[in-house]
Formats: sequence, structure tokens, C-alpha cells
Amino acid sequence: MNGFLSRRRVTFWQGVFAVLLVGGIYATFVRFYYALGGATHLSDSFPWGLWIGFDVLCGVGLAAGGFTLAAVVHIFNIERYKPVLRPAILTAFLGYLLVILALMYDLGRPYRIWHALVMWNPRSVMFEVAWCVMLYTAVLGLEFAPVVFERLGWRAALRWMRFVSIPLVIAGVILSTLHQSSLGSLYLIVPHKLYPLWYSPLLPMFFFVSALCVGLAMTIFESWHSSRAFGRQLELPLLASMGRVLTVLLAVYLSLRFLDLYHRRVLGLLLEPRTETYLFAVEILLMLVPMALLLRRSVRFDPAALYLCAVMVVLGFVAHRLNVTVTGMERASGTSYVPKWTEIMLTLSFIGLGFAIFRWTAKHLPVFPAERPAPAEPKPIPSRARLAPQPVGKD
Repeated sequence: MNGFLSRRRVTFWQGVFAVLLVGGIYATFVRFYYALGGATHLSDSFPWGLWIGFDVLCGVGLAAGGFTLAAVVHIFNIERYKPVLRPAILTAFLGYLLVILALMYDLGRPYRIWHALVMWNPRSVMFEVAWCVMLYTAVLGLEFAPVVFERLGWRAALRWMRFVSIPLVIAGVILSTLHQSSLGSLYLIVPHKLYPLWYSPLLPMFFFVSALCVGLAMTIFESWHSSRAFGRQLELPLLASMGRVLTVLLAVYLSLRFLDLYHRRVLGLLLEPRTETYLFAVEILLMLVPMALLLRRSVRFDPAALYLCAVMVVLGFVAHRLNVTVTGMERASGTSYVPKWTEIMLTLSFIGLGFAIFRWTAKHLPVFPAERPAPAEPKPIPSRARLAPQPVGKD
């Protein structure tokens, strides 16, 4: 009996997930019973909040590691990154599925989500984003399919997937590039509503480059947690090389941001003591500090320091997306938006659901490559004295 109870003992993180799941189910009831007005603090003057800013805009960006590593491995043929490709594809696939799930909560009439398939509006940025997200989610599903086929032993299907893998990767890179940048294009139509520290004609480029940065950071983040959760050896040389590439991308991103502020003549806003200035500083520091740290080889080859830098990049990316969608829009709207507890609970439950599905999938499917066995210790060579023939004694 005691052995049974010890096997059934609930861990701390299982308890946290259970609380988030129960809270998410109740928040789901509130959302669909009382509609958006009863489940959120959104209004006609401020219609987009946490569910768009984090669940959609951040969710799409945080899943960017899939198309980045797929292009590196399959198009640029850099095979050494192959061990971390499948986990990145799984992370991206789950990320996009959760984005679609979050949209079902944010849309006023979610049962009409299929209208984009038949009611075309090619001049709309949201139409392009909707189609790219749908198509890229399908591409991610096909890119992840070989993992399932290997588990089931479907060799014919595996051969067919290898035949179409390169066209799939090219299609995925094109689709992801389009909608990662188009998410920034959504805010180009509100130049007088978005605070000047974040509004820019280069917003599509900022969104795309920042997605590349956070895609690499999420790969490091996921690899570190997977090594601890599954007792695997950390692919430190690969992650360290990613850290070096991440340093360059962060330098490009930050340079573009400040050159844009200079050419738009709004650098003076950084001297004004207001909430926007402080939150902009937090966002930039969360990108600048890891960039400076990753310049050092000792930091890149230190697992804890590398992980900390990846976390800061992820937080900086989230801060930028939330600053664009919330902070930068509040002043012009004349309202102060604070998410309702149901909005926060649903967002946390989506995150917990993503972690749980990833863990279950990685446990039951060949997501990670088989670890090579440690080389056997060489047998001791016998000494010459032992190899020398022994004299035969006389009876």
C-alpha cells in the first residue's frame, strides 16, 4: 500500500498544472457564458488586450524556432543542428495550435473563424495572417509527422515524407516570414494611436528580426529544460554556437531600433519621466544585457549563464510585443487596461497545457535522438612479466 501511494504521489509541478487546468476550465465557462464583456476588461476603445498581445502575437513569435532551424538544417545543410530540430518543430507546432485555440477565445463569434477560407479580402493584413497561420500550422504538422511514422513503423510513409521534406521546409519558411512580419503590419494603420517609441514604418522588420532572436532563445530554453526533465545530456556546443548567432541578431535588432528612433527624431522621448519611457527601457535592457554577456565565450559555454541569457531574451521579446499592443495604445485610447483574472488564468493555462503536451509527446515519441552510449573503458594490457612463458619445473 505504501509503495502504491509513493508511486501515486503528486509532484509540485503536477499540482500547479492541476490548479491551472481547473482555473482555465472555469475561466472558459465564464468566457463563453458571459461573453467577452464578462470575462475581460476590454472595451470598444480598447478591444485588443492580453489574449492578442501575448497569446497570439507572442505565441506566434515564440514558435519561430521551428522555421529558423528547419531552414538552417534542410536548406543551408548545416547538419550539426539536427539533434535540436525535432524539439524545435514540436515546440513550434504546439505554439501554433495554442495560438489558434487562443483565437477561439478572443473572437467575439469564434464559430465564424472558418469565414476566412471562403470570404476573401486580399487587401486585409489580417486575411493574409489568417491564411499564413493556417497553412503554416499544416506544414508544421507534416514536418512533425515523420516522428509519428517512426513510432508506428510506417516506412513507406517515411520515404514519402523524405521526398517532400525540402519543398515543405521552403513553404514553411516563406509562410512564416510573411506572417511574422505581417503581425507588425497590423499596427501600421494606427500611426496616431501607437506611442512614437513603438510606432515605426519598420515595424514589420522589427517583428521579423525579433522573432528570429526569440526562436533561437526558445530553442536554448527548451533544450535546457528537456535535459533536466528527461535526464539527457545537454547539447552544449550546439547551443553555444546558437548563442553566438543570437548575439549578432540582437545587435542587428537593437541597432535598427535606435537608428529608427534617430531618423524619426523621437530620441528625446527617452528623457521624459513617464511610464512608456520606463517600460521601453526595461524592454531594451532585457535584450542588451544578454547580447553583452553572450559576447564572452565563457558565458556561452556555461549552461546556467546561457539559459539565463535565453530567458532574458524571451522576456524582452514578450515585453516588446506587450508594449506595442498594450502600453503603446493606452494613452491614445484614454483608458487604462488591466487584464481581468480570467484573462490571466486562461493565458497561464495555455502555457501549462503546452508544457504538459510537450512532455507527454517527448516521452512517448522519438522526438530526441538516441543518445550515444559512453565509450567502454579499455581493458588493461597485461604486463610482459605475465605474458612471458613460465619455466616448467621438474617433478
